[in-house]
Amino acid sequence: MDRSSLLQLIQEQQLDPENTGFIGADTFAGLVHSHELPLDPAKLDMLVALAQSNERGQVCYQELVDLIIVFLCYGARLNKWVLQTYHPEYMKSPLVYHPGHRARAWRFLTYMFMHVGLEQLGFNALLQLMIGVPLEMVHGLLRISLLYLAGVLAGSLTVSITDMRAPVVGGSGGVYALCSAHLANVVMNWAGMRCPYKLLRMVLALVCMSSEVGRAVWLRFSPPLPASGPQPSFMAHLAGAVVGVSMGLTILRSYEERLQDQCGWWVVLLAYGTFLLFAVFWNIFAYDLLGAHIPPPP
Repeated sequence: MDRSSLLQLIQEQQLDPENTGFIGADTFAGLVHSHELPLDPAKLDMLVALAQSNERGQVCYQELVDLIIVFLCYGARLNKWVLQTYHPEYMKSPLVYHPGHRARAWRFLTYMFMHVGLEQLGFNALLQLMIGVPLEMVHGLLRISLLYLAGVLAGSLTVSITDMRAPVVGGSGGVYALCSAHLANVVMNWAGMRCPYKLLRMVLALVCMSSEVGRAVWLRFSPPLPASGPQPSFMAHLAGAVVGVSMGLTILRSYEERLQDQCGWWVVLLAYGTFLLFAVFWNIFAYDLLGAHIPPPP
């Protein structure tokens, strides 16, 4: 059952008569059972418990489409839907990370809203729907958002250290943090997982991730069109994957145990904080000390 069918069903059966954007937790459970949706009973119980922990006892079904909206806005303004980074106006966006604009700290995060084109946006959207949504349903918004943003920030900082002349666009750092954390968690708990399609989901995720990395490497070193400067780096993908395997395994290990009560969490947090501190000093001093020849900012 896709989202449009679900919304139509909600309207037909008047499950949300006041159009509040929510349905009751008990109604949600009955809807899943009556239509035989292939959802693990344990996951259903968990979803209902999460909904009932809400003061209003309701489940939200509205999707957030921030990434797609930003992409559509820039696509319409530039009249270009693939390989947008080759457009001379693209890099002038205040959201893109560019080594010449390192002092504008917000760019180390906001680059996640920009994408090379439909192909990158499609890969990221597919992986987020296939991996990110189930993770958020189980572990909650706070933990998954923390993991995603940690991957995004690590991605841009890693590029600023390892590929100093390259810009960065796309949310691949956060997406790969989620995917690698999920895949590592599945491998470590393979015997205890009851999902009948876990192998298929792993294969699909690995194929999508490998294809996206291959595309990014190709665009970085063999650009298909003449460009005024280096193309976006692929190192954010790898940094996100490292964050997912390290920090993600700690965050996803137990959704019932608080993070501050886990010894491993403090070890990972210390390691991540040390990396952030090193990256900050690197961006302040290393470019001048090493005489890095960065392209002029747009």
